[in-house]
Amino acid sequence: MCGIFGAVARTGGATLRHPESIPRMAAALKHRGPDGECIVGHERARIGARRLAIMDLTTGDQPFQSPNGKIWMVCNGEIYNANDLRREAATWGYPFRSRGDIETIVPFYERFGADAVARLEGMFGLAVWDDARERLLLARDRAGEKPLFWTELNGELRFASEVQALLEFPDQLRRVNRKALSLYRALGYVPAPYTMFEGIHKLPPASLLIAEGGRTEIRSYWSAAEAASKPSRLTLDSPAELRDTLLRAVTRELMSDVPLGVFTSGGLDSSVLVAAAARSMPGERIHTYAVRFVERGYDESMYAEAVTHDIATIHHVVTADDESLGRALDVVSQTLAEPLGDPAVLPTWLLAEAAREHVKVILSGEGADELFGGYPTYLGHKFAERWQRVPKPFRHIFRWAIDRWPSSTGKMTLEFMVKQFLAATDLPWMERHLTWLGATAIEDGVITELACKLDRFPHDDPVNRILWFDFLTYLPDDLLVKVDRATMLASVEARAPFLDREVMELVLPAPSRLKVRGLTTKAILKEAARGLVPDRVINRRKRGLSVPVARWLNTGLAPLADRLLDTPLLVEHRSGKRNHARRLWPQLMLGLWAERWGVDIGP
Repeated sequence: MCGIFGAVARTGGATLRHPESIPRMAAALKHRGPDGECIVGHERARIGARRLAIMDLTTGDQPFQSPNGKIWMVCNGEIYNANDLRREAATWGYPFRSRGDIETIVPFYERFGADAVARLEGMFGLAVWDDARERLLLARDRAGEKPLFWTELNGELRFASEVQALLEFPDQLRRVNRKALSLYRALGYVPAPYTMFEGIHKLPPASLLIAEGGRTEIRSYWSAAEAASKPSRLTLDSPAELRDTLLRAVTRELMSDVPLGVFTSGGLDSSVLVAAAARSMPGERIHTYAVRFVERGYDESMYAEAVTHDIATIHHVVTADDESLGRALDVVSQTLAEPLGDPAVLPTWLLAEAAREHVKVILSGEGADELFGGYPTYLGHKFAERWQRVPKPFRHIFRWAIDRWPSSTGKMTLEFMVKQFLAATDLPWMERHLTWLGATAIEDGVITELACKLDRFPHDDPVNRILWFDFLTYLPDDLLVKVDRATMLASVEARAPFLDREVMELVLPAPSRLKVRGLTTKAILKEAARGLVPDRVINRRKRGLSVPVARWLNTGLAPLADRLLDTPLLVEHRSGKRNHARRLWPQLMLGLWAERWGVDIGP
């Protein structure tokens, strides 16, 4: 695991304009790799890495070079099928200099070029400079666990694991991307390929960028749409295949030469990971980490502790009060050069900070909700169609009564969920979905832009299309960003076994009736989990990692909110009439981002 960066001149014979910026890129990514730094290259191309040593602690320093010195490679991530790749490359006589997973990419690139990426199983953002061909290859893993950003400016192509490294160049403008801004206002995050900075791009998941001979091409090497279009092998009556697939995925992702742990909430997803890890590592005590909120109604640490007692882990509880959350807010808002409207990044950073004292690798449950249908919104969409058949007079009377229900700042209260449901039931499904998720504004062109992402997916399962939409957008551009940035700010690596390719290809095509069944979410996962985790975990209602933002905006964060949020929503929120925390928090983070990085976002 590390932070990668570099710059190459696109014009033959040209030299890099700002070579002095390359070391500054490394410094901007130090948190991603505190264990070392190395840069290789010449006057036309330089690439480098900051290393967080996870595998092959003594010989795994990057960049790696081919034996003739013509190919240089850096990779942020882990290659889980490295042993198989190494054995195959050894039959070709490749002289490995390391024992780890990353160097295996080099011989496969030598033999297969860009097609080698499709052979990799893992999470990664990687770059290969082919000096003989003057070709740059960038690639990102299938689900988007690891980030990779790039820009092409003044005859150079530059890349980095995080945006702030690209801002180290004096000629990089800090001008807002208006399309990205409109998408952020609808989503609370910026979807690939956009970033909030004009001219800086996010490489989409499962994609390659090939820059050679004055041409830049971006193409996919894996397709979620193709996977979703294949016949499903899963049935609700035979969960064994899913259980075995998940156990294999966890076993693959336990590869490490350093201690590892699991983030746990006591919910289904994290409990499955803890149980699977315990099965794969018999006799070893696994570290688990849970957050304890002091706000009544938000704390779930008792559920996490109950699970860890059953499995006998070494359990750690991290307290999240206003003081610690405020400290996390300062770190996140001052460090990351991209706004993220998900407040869960704050407790995630607190967990990662605590975990760094004992482990360097964490397993996390991202991806399970999008693959298996875990969010209450999926039930909401099913009931919205029935609600629309209720006579209009009755609907108007019911809305009138609910609007007079006093607002609560608690976590997922009945009052909040009913008001959220009624706020968007009459809208088309995508507008309804975005509204439920907290859209501030849905501007012209946003729906069309987002709808295109589903063009190649099947059309005969409406609920699955919502799951696939979240898999393509909310998962890679919100949840995985949250986990990657929060953990890497604490110099900890996070892995998501639910996003193993074998798991994704098994679950993506499964019909939605196996996932959302009646009032039951994650139906097939719950059946697969029986025997792995206690029934009380399987039957407990999903709560999710939430932060008491609604109350915080009226108390400790009130001065900051008053300074950055000039909106009637804040007035209504303060009055207690409606809980607008989901809409106000992304705006607050946007204001902090613009202030920190000197960007004018306009009206």
